[in-house]
Amino acid sequence: MTMIATERAQSAMHHAPIASTVASPARSSLNELRAEGVTKRFGGVTAVNNVSLTLQPGQVHGLIGTNGSGKTTMLNLLSGYYPADEGSISLAGQKLTHAPVQRRPHVGIARTFQKPRLLGTLSVLDNVMLGGWKDTRAGFLSTAFALGRAGREERMLRERAAELLHGIGLGHLMHRKANLLDHAEQRFLEIARGLTMQPRYILMDEPAGGLTEHEIEQLAQIVTTIRDCQVGVLIVEHHTDFVFRISHRVTALNLGQMLKEGTPDEVRNDPEVIRVYLGA
Repeated sequence: MTMIATERAQSAMHHAPIASTVASPARSSLNELRAEGVTKRFGGVTAVNNVSLTLQPGQVHGLIGTNGSGKTTMLNLLSGYYPADEGSISLAGQKLTHAPVQRRPHVGIARTFQKPRLLGTLSVLDNVMLGGWKDTRAGFLSTAFALGRAGREERMLRERAAELLHGIGLGHLMHRKANLLDHAEQRFLEIARGLTMQPRYILMDEPAGGLTEHEIEQLAQIVTTIRDCQVGVLIVEHHTDFVFRISHRVTALNLGQMLKEGTPDEVRNDPEVIRVYLGA
């Protein structure tokens, strides 16, 4: 059993610290994250072709498909890493189609990556604190010497990050260097860093990749807690059983196009999804 599992068994998942540090946007169609008719081309290859997707606060949306179906490209479009060639992306009615990636955290969009992107020589706590950079306002000199506003901001951010680490099951590791964590711990650390932004939406790229069955169950508890805080979650994932179990809605892609969108049962039982994706 990993150190995460040990702490989880002892604390039974601290929901309250996560709930107290994560924003709770009102659940309304006005707060939707929407992609409408989005197309993305790379040279002569169309990676995503006329795909529409609607995410809502407090709901988990699964995005599935075979390798090369456009899942990660779609996530990169939503998070601003790629500009869309056609179509539109908006959050709460605010157009984001051509907004740079640096703008996404300011409007409430966080993300994780297939391979966790952490600063390995920094502590676990410092990595999580980096997620709150958008909330700091102090100038360079004040920050360098921890003076006045900078000192207050750092203390508040440190407290928020520590609460999230306890809530996600990594509190006992907060002073360890990030590169000393095991794979599951690094995945959960990246989620905690994203939550430090207090996002409206968090987009997760294959968060269950490389996890054991027990660790996937821990991930499900984390996602459920985030959902209960009225934060919307997009999960790009190959583990379809996990996606169907935890999602409110699921979109299946094939060769960059929408194959099926609906409830987990509707997508799981769709003949085309069964033929193309599930291999039956």
